[in-house]
Amino acid sequence: MLEALSGSKGVDWNRLSQIGAAYGFTSAIVSALALAGVAVSLVVQNRQARAEQVQGIRSYYLELVRLELDDMPLFQPVWGDTDIVDPHEQKRHVYADLMMNYAWMGFEIGTIREGLLRDMLAGMFAGEAGRHYWSRAHASWIASSSGSRVGRRFLAIVGEEHDRAITAGPPTRSTVAPRPPAAPVAGASRAWRASAGALIGLGAGLVLGSLLRGRR
Repeated sequence: MLEALSGSKGVDWNRLSQIGAAYGFTSAIVSALALAGVAVSLVVQNRQARAEQVQGIRSYYLELVRLELDDMPLFQPVWGDTDIVDPHEQKRHVYADLMMNYAWMGFEIGTIREGLLRDMLAGMFAGEAGRHYWSRAHASWIASSSGSRVGRRFLAIVGEEHDRAITAGPPTRSTVAPRPPAAPVAGASRAWRASAGALIGLGAGLVLGSLLRGRR
């Protein structure tokens, strides 16, 4: 029937069948590679979408913390009661939280390597404020970041550097340096003298005018 339809006789149909099977096998391999490429592309897109969602949440959190830093007495009670009474210590705690989140995000995406992270943490835990922060916040960090391999590694590094700082000795105390006096504005004293001279001259003119009117 095939010979009659194709108008060809004497064709080796077994050989043609083998050639067709070979092309079919090659086509299956190419289709499998294309499907694998689509699957990899979908996985990458999903990870990018997830990263953008996480970044958006963290950016929103940073904005909330900035608002809190601008007016601690107003916004801090919204986060709940705290045992930190000193307002300067409250701001240090919030700032230390921002620093730790910065270190975590950089370590997570690979812009902060382990060596730089350890150096940052060593400086942070050398002071009293950094140690106080970690003693209050380490439980929440464990609850929020221990679900991934990178998070567990980050927490392990932080714990190691904190223990190393404790073993090294007491921390440096956190003191508030007095602010330098405000520098006088250039030309302010000259403008004040000119204004005072004008007022004195005006007053003298009014007195003199009233005397002349009284004599009339």
